[in-house]
Amino acid sequence: MAKTTCSARLLIRAALLLSICFLLNPADAGFRKKKHNDGDERRAQADGSRRVGRKERKRIEREKAIKYAQMKAGGQDQVGMTKEAAELRSYELRKKKKKGLFRRKEASLAQVLFPGASPEEYSEREPVPAFVEQVESKRTNLPFDFYELPSCPQPAEKIQKRFRQRKNLGSRLMGYKLRMSPYNFPTKVDKGCTPLCVVDIAGKNLRWLRKLVDRQYRVHLTLDQLPLLMRSKELNYAVRGYPVGFKAPPTFTGLQEDEFYLYNHIKFTISYREDPNEFEGVRIIGFDVHPISIDYFKDDGIKSLTQDTNLEAAGKADGFPGCSPDSPPDASPINEPETYLKLRAGSSGEALNIGFSYEVHWEETDIPWADRWDVYLVGSPDDEIHYFAIVNSLMIVVFLTGAVATIMIRTLKKDIAGYNEMQTIEEAQEETGWKLVHGDVFRPPQSYPMLLCVLVGSGAQIGSAFFATLLASMLRMLNPIKKGQALTAMVLLYVFCGVVGGYVSARLYKFCDAKAWKRNTIATALAFPAVIVSMFMVLNIFLRIVGAATAVSFLTVFLIFLLWGCVATPLVFVGSYFGYRADKVEVPTKTNQIARFIPEVPYYASPPISHFIAGMLPFGSVCIELFFIMSALWLHQLYYIMGFLFAVVSILAATCAQVSCVMCYLQLCAEDHRWWWKSFFNCASAGLYLFLYSIWFLTSKLELVGILPVMVYLTYMSMISLAFALFCGTIGYLSCFWFTRRIYGAVKVD
Repeated sequence: MAKTTCSARLLIRAALLLSICFLLNPADAGFRKKKHNDGDERRAQADGSRRVGRKERKRIEREKAIKYAQMKAGGQDQVGMTKEAAELRSYELRKKKKKGLFRRKEASLAQVLFPGASPEEYSEREPVPAFVEQVESKRTNLPFDFYELPSCPQPAEKIQKRFRQRKNLGSRLMGYKLRMSPYNFPTKVDKGCTPLCVVDIAGKNLRWLRKLVDRQYRVHLTLDQLPLLMRSKELNYAVRGYPVGFKAPPTFTGLQEDEFYLYNHIKFTISYREDPNEFEGVRIIGFDVHPISIDYFKDDGIKSLTQDTNLEAAGKADGFPGCSPDSPPDASPINEPETYLKLRAGSSGEALNIGFSYEVHWEETDIPWADRWDVYLVGSPDDEIHYFAIVNSLMIVVFLTGAVATIMIRTLKKDIAGYNEMQTIEEAQEETGWKLVHGDVFRPPQSYPMLLCVLVGSGAQIGSAFFATLLASMLRMLNPIKKGQALTAMVLLYVFCGVVGGYVSARLYKFCDAKAWKRNTIATALAFPAVIVSMFMVLNIFLRIVGAATAVSFLTVFLIFLLWGCVATPLVFVGSYFGYRADKVEVPTKTNQIARFIPEVPYYASPPISHFIAGMLPFGSVCIELFFIMSALWLHQLYYIMGFLFAVVSILAATCAQVSCVMCYLQLCAEDHRWWWKSFFNCASAGLYLFLYSIWFLTSKLELVGILPVMVYLTYMSMISLAFALFCGTIGYLSCFWFTRRIYGAVKVD
């Protein structure tokens, strides 16, 4: 009791001392109270901003929709660098600027396309390196290297360490090479018309340049990882790169044939942002171009300048008539029909003198660095179309799930109950349907069992590699925008997944009671890669003949064979070793010594009708999303939504499994026990639909010119269709194997 009283007295004394301290220092107490109240007010404001009601949110969205609709009706463009154009772009792309799967949070396109990327700041007069990429066209898939064109020589300066990019296998296969451009861009330094070089073109080179102009080739550059953009506010469009030249019809020139002109003066406009309160230096926001065609030497040729020499680097940048770095902006070259540079040799066949020049203008803007990628996605399809693709696929899956559920719950349950209730021999002899083939359903395939195991093992390897690639992209370990990196990851993951292919092939081959396990393992390791590499090598010969940038070097070919022989094949043997050591797959019924006679099978359960019917549904589940993938592959569009692709591929796998089960049940009910090859080809026929779709895409969406571009397209689409067929066929085969083991394990068989 005394201890309790003592403790109470101590607490009272401590409270009195605290009260005296607050009374002696009222200012401090008031400051704390004010600080506490300010914190409460901030939290209340934050809670109020977060707790916007649904009606209020709908009202705000409706007001924004009306505001931006009025801006568009008033002629406001979406591609300019003004504040209004940036706001309109941001509103149009609002659904793309979200991250997450279920709770999608607001984000910038820079965060969506390049997660983890940070802006680069440049000090005044610091040179900003620009890199040239492939010269390519939508009318042909044969890109060329920039310096293979009649152009100025490549600068001798080396790429700075912070701008270097590692050369990977994917970049080598795609022909990407990081090369410095001949143009010089010091930060915030405007340049007037600056002569760059003089090039003589005649004969074969002149004809080739006219061919490039006719096929609408475009030159691509990047500055601070930002692609060069050619935009028009009046026409409200923006397109990457600038054309090599243009073609004028006879109605314009008055001639009897088309006339070709070359763009030889390039006007660059670089938009930048400065904000000393946020960061130091200058950030690049936009990189625009306006090409101009001008014949500097229209009257007579130039003989005093050294040919194929960088005049700016040599200090001879004042040698062009009408082009000087000190000339005012209003005196810079412009597009005039009278001064267009014709791609035509002289009257007596002499070479054409071409003077290349450029100018640079720096313009400040208020657009933040995070929104600089918005203009590149203007006009791209909305994400709602991808949602529609998923809903379309889900409807097919729901339909098939209902069919499978009906078979499993109603039909099979009734059949199994009836079979299990049979007591007499007479009743057992009168049994009909799928149970009649219980003694033959697990009989190993009599025709080419090794080939079937190899195909299924290859499909398992392809599927596991593809799912691993998609998973790495969703986890931000891989950026699909960087195509070279993505292709490298796919090749390496396919190689590492050789363990899966070897294991699956070995388990199935062991079930078939076959003995040539070494031959089966070697075939699994070599079959699919040999077909792909052979097609690629034959195609590479033609690409090398025409000098395309996508023609791979001997070193790259050697690396591919080294990766194939020293890494992929041993991993297949490792998987095969564990597959043969595993127990044989057990089945619920015994196999008869003599195969049962197979009656006539209905048309819908016999090939090739069954293959066409079954392959249609898996292809239909991915056909909408396939259009965007094809556009990214062949029309140079951006594709980065790996979450949608993962969902579509998962639905594809579910569709293949369910279609295979339904077709297998119909076949077994017709007393046809030869389901092994049929289950594979029922779903593998989706690859044929994919190839037919690629032919439709070629004839309706692409404008390829020439035999070789069409051959390149069909070759690569054949590779993709073959891989797609193996993946779908493997899913169908393994699903049927599981399905038959389940239904025959649920009945009583004597």
